[in-house]
Amino acid sequence: MVETSQTAPAGGVRAGQDADSAPAARELAGPGAAPALGAVGTAGGPLAGVRVLELGSLIAGPFAGRQLADFGAEVIKIESPDRPDPMREWGRAAIDGHTLWWSVQSRGKKCVTLDLKSPRGRELFLELCREADVILENFRPGTLEKLGLAPEVLWQSNPGLVIARVSGYGQTGPDANKPGYASVAEARGGLRHLNGYPDQAPPRTGISLGDSLASLYALQGILLALYWRDAKGGTGQVVDVSLVEACFSLLESAVPDYAAAGVVPGPSGSGLKGIAPSNIFRSSDGKWVVIAANQDSVFVRLAAAMGSPELASDPLYSNHASRGVNQEALEQLIAEWAAGFDHTELVACLDRHAVPNSTVSTIEDIFEDPQLRARGMLVEVADEQLGTVVQPGVIPKLSRTSGGIAWNGPLAPGSHNSDVYGGLLNMNVEELQHAKDEGAI
Repeated sequence: MVETSQTAPAGGVRAGQDADSAPAARELAGPGAAPALGAVGTAGGPLAGVRVLELGSLIAGPFAGRQLADFGAEVIKIESPDRPDPMREWGRAAIDGHTLWWSVQSRGKKCVTLDLKSPRGRELFLELCREADVILENFRPGTLEKLGLAPEVLWQSNPGLVIARVSGYGQTGPDANKPGYASVAEARGGLRHLNGYPDQAPPRTGISLGDSLASLYALQGILLALYWRDAKGGTGQVVDVSLVEACFSLLESAVPDYAAAGVVPGPSGSGLKGIAPSNIFRSSDGKWVVIAANQDSVFVRLAAAMGSPELASDPLYSNHASRGVNQEALEQLIAEWAAGFDHTELVACLDRHAVPNSTVSTIEDIFEDPQLRARGMLVEVADEQLGTVVQPGVIPKLSRTSGGIAWNGPLAPGSHNSDVYGGLLNMNVEELQHAKDEGAI
């Protein structure tokens, strides 16, 4: 039974599985679709043999862990026994009480419980650190230090540990200890100011963009640090990622433009000021279509598609600069032309003339998109309790060491306690039970 809610509760039990015994995953491919790259299985992934201890929660951090797991790393997600990751309860849809966002965010990971506030829990964590390559956390700065688990302490157990730390403002600076979420980081980092329309409240993008951006930078930093350690004879180091800085990094030319000329870019609605034509236009059936023809050679093709090739030689529109100056008039011409077609006719016409374009897709449209299906971007992952979960596919596509989805996010905290503590730390049944009784796991 599929339920829909904003915060559906999670729970239930699922036995831990190894990648070899995980339920099968398969791509959803349309008729005649080409074979997809890298959608199923991680046994041959390029990160096989890399072990990651993930201490993070929600998105910033765990999204990086998901990418690592997709490409073969053994990601061990550590949750508090009495305060598991809130992501287990987040999402708009659930199957039998289990949220599907969790299934995506924690796919391919092993889940264990561990109380880092207990002496025995910290001992076990240090034992795990001796067997690990990477620590990934998104606590507020200073949290590991308060637990007695500062990087210097962890390196005593394992000098090669790469410690990735994702936080709102970074580990240093006057605001380091302030809490930070994606929405705040997008505002502080300058992205929010550029979104929306002038004289209106700056809107969100509809997703936690800052969290995912920071996670991708964390992934990059982890891979760089591992390369330096393993290929260059280096040691472990800290990867310090700030959500604010991740957002700030996308401001393109804003920094030199302001420094040199005092230019302060602002929101420009559905297009970009001075970049024309590159905007959305409404078809006769009410669909929005993006047309991007701001490069001179592409604009020549758009003018031909419009049946007005003379536009390309008109001094008002003949080059990038002139089109920027006359942007409003040009976009009005295109809008009037586009309104004469339904969206399928409009897209077909633009495609015939090799003009970059796309309808504005909903998730419903994406499920019917033959290109995304052919690329393995919709993957069915079988599950003993949930039946089948459709997962977003793995990116990037590597031709020789493709990634894949080993299993859906484990439904119960501690699903892999026996596997990890028993197999990795050689704890027997009695030792596991004792650790549980004293609240360590």
